[in-house]
Amino acid sequence: MSANSSGIQLKIIPVTPLQQNCSMLWDTDTMEGVLVDPGGEAERLLEAARSEGITIKEMWLTHGHLDHAGGAEDIRNETGAPIIGPHKDDQFWLDQIESGYAKYGMAGMGKDVTPDRYLEEGDVLKLGDVEFSVVHTPGHTPGHVVIFNQDLKIAFVGDVLFRGSVGRTDFPRSNTQDLINSIKEKLWPLGSDMRFIPGHGPASTFGQERADNPFVGDKVIGNGLKNTDGVM
Repeated sequence: MSANSSGIQLKIIPVTPLQQNCSMLWDTDTMEGVLVDPGGEAERLLEAARSEGITIKEMWLTHGHLDHAGGAEDIRNETGAPIIGPHKDDQFWLDQIESGYAKYGMAGMGKDVTPDRYLEEGDVLKLGDVEFSVVHTPGHTPGHVVIFNQDLKIAFVGDVLFRGSVGRTDFPRSNTQDLINSIKEKLWPLGSDMRFIPGHGPASTFGQERADNPFVGDKVIGNGLKNTDGVM
C-alpha cells in the first residue's frame, strides 16, 4: 500500500497464531522503516524488512498485550532499534508477555519488554520527514494509544476498533465506557475518511464504522451505549 506522494510505503504482516497485524512502514528515499506492533515472530519480521531492503529504526507499540508487543525485545536486541510506546499505564501488560504466551501454549513466542520511551497524548513520531501524531485511547487497556497521520489519512488503532466491532473490555483495568469515549472523542473527530489499520482483521474507515458498526455506530451511540466484550 502506498501512502500517497509522501514516499511512505506500508506492508501489513500478520504474525503469531493470533494473526495480529504488524505494520511495516518505510521511507522509500532512505529505506528506513518502523514496525508498528511487532507481536511476535521477530525473525520473520526482520526477514520481511531485509527482503525489502529496509533498515528498522524504531518500533511503535499501541498497547502492551502480548500479541502486539511480544517480538519487540528480540528485534531491539538484533537491531538496536528503540521501542517507543505505549503509554506507561500499560507496563503491567508488558511485564507478563512471556507468562501470557506460556498460558496460551505458545511459550517462547515473545518476551517481556520495557520501552525506551513511553508515549503521551500529543506526542509526535517521525519517519523521514513525515510526522505521526499520538492520542491516548484507554478502554481496551489503560495505556493504549493510537498513532495517525492526518494528511495520509491513516491510523494505527491497535485493538480499540475493528471492522464491525471494538476491543474487548473484560481484561484487568479495561473499561467499556472509557473505550467508547476514546472512540467517540479521540477517533471520530479525525474524520470519516480516515482509514485505519486494526490489530486484527481487515482495514476500514472511521466513516464506515460510524455508519454500521453495531457497537459504536452513530445510531447506536445516539440510542445509548452498549456494553461489549468485543473481539480481541
